[in-house]
Amino acid sequence: MSEIWAGIAEALRLIWSLDEDLIDITVRSLKVSLTALVIASTLALPFGTWLAIRRFRYRRFAISVLNALMGLPPVVVGLIVYLLLSRSGPFGVMGLLFTPTAMIIAQVIIISPLIASITHQAMRELWSEYHDLLISLNTSKWQRVGALIWDGRRTLLTAALAGFGRAIGEVGAIMIVGGNIDQVTRVLTTAIALETGKGDFALALGLGFILITLSLFVNLTIHALSRTESEGRW
Repeated sequence: MSEIWAGIAEALRLIWSLDEDLIDITVRSLKVSLTALVIASTLALPFGTWLAIRRFRYRRFAISVLNALMGLPPVVVGLIVYLLLSRSGPFGVMGLLFTPTAMIIAQVIIISPLIASITHQAMRELWSEYHDLLISLNTSKWQRVGALIWDGRRTLLTAALAGFGRAIGEVGAIMIVGGNIDQVTRVLTTAIALETGKGDFALALGLGFILITLSLFVNLTIHALSRTESEGRW
């Protein structure tokens, strides 16, 4: 119990003193995770909505594969991205390995199926309500996608938040493709793993406390900006 209180005290000390390393790690964590979230949402939200309204021969198989990819082990994603970006890989010439860009790529691959699957579930129910109306208006496929995304934006916010939570808490793939390089690719999760390995449990708990607080703050901020509570729709 004393280690928990020591971790909280260390976190408060680091925040109060505006520790440079802490600020650097926190900003990098946010930059990587939010960038991955924007890219993944741009790809996954339209795809999940399109999958909800589109009928084709292997649709059920595609949905099954999408749901299966939600459980894709992050370390496997990290290994695949590592092999693709390594010097002997097809994209090795780009020199992206052990950079924040490689970390973003890994996170996009990890969270895109999650966001797309939640989107598909939500949009399938919404499509059953709007189907006749949108068909009668003679809308195109992408107009229907846009209309459903706009009307279901609060539900899709939940999908995005789920993706952000998984992205900012990711450590396995990030460690593999980022290398946990100080002031280059070190983020909160990899810093926690490093300090735990060194036996500095107080600092590791402090960083963990900051990670939880940061995730909670981002979630509350997005909910506040969407005004879901004030409009009676949570």
